[in-house]
Amino acid sequence: MADEDIDLTPDLLLQAYSVGIFPMGSEGSDQELYWVDPHERGILPLDGLHVSKSLRKTIRRGGFEVHINRDFRGMMADCAMREETWINETILDLYTALHQRGFAHSVEVWQDNARIGGLYGVSIGAAFFGESMVSNAPDASKIALVWLVARLRAGRYRLLDTQFTTDHLLSMGGVAISRGRYQAMLQAALDRQGDFGALDENASMDDVLAQAEVS
Repeated sequence: MADEDIDLTPDLLLQAYSVGIFPMGSEGSDQELYWVDPHERGILPLDGLHVSKSLRKTIRRGGFEVHINRDFRGMMADCAMREETWINETILDLYTALHQRGFAHSVEVWQDNARIGGLYGVSIGAAFFGESMVSNAPDASKIALVWLVARLRAGRYRLLDTQFTTDHLLSMGGVAISRGRYQAMLQAALDRQGDFGALDENASMDDVLAQAEVS
């Protein structure tokens, strides 16, 4: 972490991701940002997603829809709706600008015309940098993660960066790796071009599960 305040632009933000660092805000009401470069980096190997039996049952039961980029800024705002958040107005504006330029995407879970959870992140080359996820209904963020992995695998991505590890991510196959190993994986991913739109948004739940998991 760096102590200096930073004046970020969308272009500088893309450069930062390409060398393995990312910004965070101190709290939602604080507009200042700082750089983060963890000694251990969280990733979710795209050939290692774990979908529990209960989650598989929930997915196959249905009753929800998954949309891509239906309301990107709204998805970010949902992620910020918690007691402590680093997603301040500066972050909202920066990532909305990246989204408008095609570098940031949301995966949103909807039920009865209301968003119940999802995630958002940044896409550069064949790397996807997950920023935040939220559930306002059981398993909603896990469903979004399954859809994300299916989309990344379909689009021939090489890296899903989760920044840190949590119990939630570890339960689904996330791991922590060294900064050096992460840097090597990052550069390999940036040398390729992924296609975030490769998966049909209307793909069936069985097709999404088949794409997300390695048999």
